Amino acid sequence: MRLKKIAWVTDSTAFLDEELRNDPDVFQVPMSIILEGREYMDGLDLSAEELYSKLKTLKEPPKTSQPSVGAFLDLYTKLVDDYDEVFALLVSSRLSGTVDSSSQASKLLGKPVITIDSKILSYPLSALIKRGIALASEGKDSIEIKTILEGMAGTNETYVLIGSLEQLHRSGRMTGAKYLLGSMLSIKPIIAIENGVLVTKDKARSEKKAKEKITQYLRDSHEKHMFKEAWILYGLHPEVAEKWKKDLETEFEGIAFNSYPLGAVIGVHAGEHTIGLSWYNKQS
Repeated sequence: MRLKKIAWVTDSTAFLDEELRNDPDVFQVPMSIILEGREYMDGLDLSAEELYSKLKTLKEPPKTSQPSVGAFLDLYTKLVDDYDEVFALLVSSRLSGTVDSSSQASKLLGKPVITIDSKILSYPLSALIKRGIALASEGKDSIEIKTILEGMAGTNETYVLIGSLEQLHRSGRMTGAKYLLGSMLSIKPIIAIENGVLVTKDKARSEKKAKEKITQYLRDSHEKHMFKEAWILYGLHPEVAEKWKKDLETEFEGIAFNSYPLGAVIGVHAGEHTIGLSWYNKQS
């Protein structure tokens, strides 16, 4: 039986490693970043390093924008001629309207695009794409693939130590009262992504204590689910992520840790010193 030829589409909040970047069946639609009235296409016009440098001198709060319906429609129109099916795995619908843009484009196209709300972003979104590609290579049909990926997405745990409360406040993701309180008390909020939305999970008085709390979340989940992979997500400083990676590897010998950048769109809101930890409790 011939395997169906599938195109895999995602947005630029997903971090594509070398394997995915070199896959001819993987396509990425860029988000927009607006800095003082000028629009940049994420990953094309603006690197993470350039973004963080510009953020230090901005007078107006930065903004981000989802890909347009037209951007998805243009891509899907090209893909349906070359592929049997198109899967779109996209950033959480509760963080962005990207899923809606894709769905609207599919309706205008008049042909179905299988759009999946990942409930996440960054490398964990890419991990879902890799799992989908593996399932397709095993001969799973589109309904099976969609069901498995959505089930897996529902088991993700992500905990992030925000690098800049000021940036989070300026971008509209934190109220003035919370920002003032956090700054005055030097509190480090631990942000979790639960069912696709950002929530304050806990607070700590130092980065060290915040990491200890996140490590305890990992410890508790690993005892229950015995997953084999986890990812450290960072803003601009890979050396900090690598140090934490080595510390975690010392305790969790059964988990393969890798570190990946969060990307420019997320950096707009969270800051260059942001660092977090993510895993799926169900990885098959």
